[in-house]
Amino acid sequence: MPIKLPSDLPAYDVLNREGVMVIDEDVASLQDIRPQRIGLLNLMPKKIQTENQFARLIGATPLQIELSLIRMTEHATKNTAAEHMEAFYRPFAEVAASGEKFDGLIITGAPIEHLEFSDVTYWDELQQVFEWTQTNVHSTLGVCWGGMAMINHFHGVPKHILDHKAFGCIRHQNLAPASPYLRGFSDDMVIPVSRWTELRRDEITAAQLPILIDSTDSGPCLVEDPAHRALYLFNHFEYDSDTLKQEYDRDVASGTAINVPANYYPENDPARAPQNRWRSHAHLLYGNWISEIYLTTPFDIDAIGRNSTDLRKSAKPRKDPAV
Repeated sequence: MPIKLPSDLPAYDVLNREGVMVIDEDVASLQDIRPQRIGLLNLMPKKIQTENQFARLIGATPLQIELSLIRMTEHATKNTAAEHMEAFYRPFAEVAASGEKFDGLIITGAPIEHLEFSDVTYWDELQQVFEWTQTNVHSTLGVCWGGMAMINHFHGVPKHILDHKAFGCIRHQNLAPASPYLRGFSDDMVIPVSRWTELRRDEITAAQLPILIDSTDSGPCLVEDPAHRALYLFNHFEYDSDTLKQEYDRDVASGTAINVPANYYPENDPARAPQNRWRSHAHLLYGNWISEIYLTTPFDIDAIGRNSTDLRKSAKPRKDPAV
């Protein structure tokens, strides 16, 4: 099944050219099926690039996905055209007021790691988002800073500033091969990392949260929070092949001190084209997340959020004869 996108959203043409099956609203309405409603709260400055990255991953499953783009209500982006934001995004306040329910929600990262959470201009509203997920979202995936913010809100786990940027393709270990989220994963894998902060292993385990993917070099990567029906992913499976290169070239051009991203360029030579070594695990993780949502979310979407226990126990298995 395809991902449902507005036909004039840039991601529609990008994914179509890549062979990802996409359909618009008119075609989707002809299919007798309840799509999986996935929201994307996009906090990144380059909105269109981020839309493409996440739509590519969640659109590669056998299920019909309906993607809804959400923004913070008062925060104005400087890097994406106002026309794009007006055409495709809804402010969170409008979404919350509508009473809508979502099978899944992705909360992206944001390049504001140097700020204390309380100093972020939209922190109060983002905390409202976190609380809203407990009644209106079946499963939430917080990515990079979004995951750090969410684990801090619910468990008080702090982020710590690093003395140098964790930057590159870092090897990680699969600590929970029996987890449904890691179905099909190798024992270890390479994942893009790009952050100036870290979350510490002992502080996460003290909060009694299981670490699913870890790294001896860059610390915890994927943490499960069953009580809040959430996953916290501190690194970037969604990155394109050249995203780290774009970040490196930007910093070099601006004169910002930056290390060459580790294990990214062949022979660590920035003049050579990087190779993507994480794509398959990226599709596995997001495919497994979508699959778990499908297996556990209520068929009646209005029933989402009525229970808040373990993800697999929070809803009756859905019955969808159209699939």
